[in-house]
Amino acid sequence: MNFIALEKTEFEKFAKKSPYKSFMQTPEIAEYREKNGWTPYYLGVEDGGEIKAASMLVARPTFLGKSTYFAPGGPLLDLEDTTLTNFFMRHLRHYIKTHNGYNLLIDPYYELIERGRDGEPKENGFNHKKAAKNLKLNGFKEIKDGSMPKYLFTLTVKGRTPDQLFAELKRNTRNHVRKAEKAGVKIRELKREELSIFKKITESTSKRRDFQDKPLKYYEQMYDLFHDKNEIKYILAEAPDGTPLSAAMFMLYGDEIVYLFSGSEEQYMKEYNAQYLIQWHMIKYASEHKFTTYNFYGISGLPDKSDKDYGIYDFKKGFTTDETGKVVELIGTYELPISQIFYSLHSLLSKIKHRK
Repeated sequence: MNFIALEKTEFEKFAKKSPYKSFMQTPEIAEYREKNGWTPYYLGVEDGGEIKAASMLVARPTFLGKSTYFAPGGPLLDLEDTTLTNFFMRHLRHYIKTHNGYNLLIDPYYELIERGRDGEPKENGFNHKKAAKNLKLNGFKEIKDGSMPKYLFTLTVKGRTPDQLFAELKRNTRNHVRKAEKAGVKIRELKREELSIFKKITESTSKRRDFQDKPLKYYEQMYDLFHDKNEIKYILAEAPDGTPLSAAMFMLYGDEIVYLFSGSEEQYMKEYNAQYLIQWHMIKYASEHKFTTYNFYGISGLPDKSDKDYGIYDFKKGFTTDETGKVVELIGTYELPISQIFYSLHSLLSKIKHRK
């Protein structure tokens, strides 16, 4: 096996075929990061003329001239393959150390435990504990915050027609969709010059629900990078008079559609149920365009009715059945100290700053 630097086109070709692919591991995200002060790298493992593992990484100086390295949604490899994982991580550590780095964050799009619709482990389902063990044996430590949530919720659309999927909606969900249609709610895709409409909705929602919204620049840059490849959509629901009601951002990559960000104008939510119609519109699109999975993206944890965000999970669950819906538990976010001295000093100063 050989550890190699990859051309962008080589990496992209490999990434599109990887079972662990994610829109986060794309040259477009690398370009987005580059526009915002990061330097991208494409690294991999080659064996017998074939690429066996790869990752897009980005780096930027953050502490005393030293750089932090990050593989958003990566790396792309079977982490249960001990030989391959050990080889890649050992060489990755050396590469980063010789390129002025003091730590590495990874966020693999790698499922840990097979779970059902209510979060229960599947009987005889997979359990990739060996993958987590391999990371820890290579010096990685699991941390809480990452670019991807620890838990997702997905709907399997493969092999199902729109009529089948609609019939499988939970009764209340189906009624909300019909109510929105009867109220004359219209669905359309926003153009780039209309993204301020999307931003206004997400901004008001973020204040109401107490989460941090992305700046308009982020939504515009993502549009510029992915729109011409038909890998991003900003969907707006509006009333018959053109009043914006709800909006959502979707990524279309590989065999899945990812529901990434959204917002709704609170005063219209109960009257129009527009947020339900947006979801149904894109689920139907996923079926008609032969996507395998509709990814509702993050939920706050394993389903717990006492959790303040349980309603988000319950909303997403309403579009699924026990057969089509499932909680996805990812392996998590891991950090690898490269330079122990710099890593420890940075951690100490960060704690002091946080306390202040």
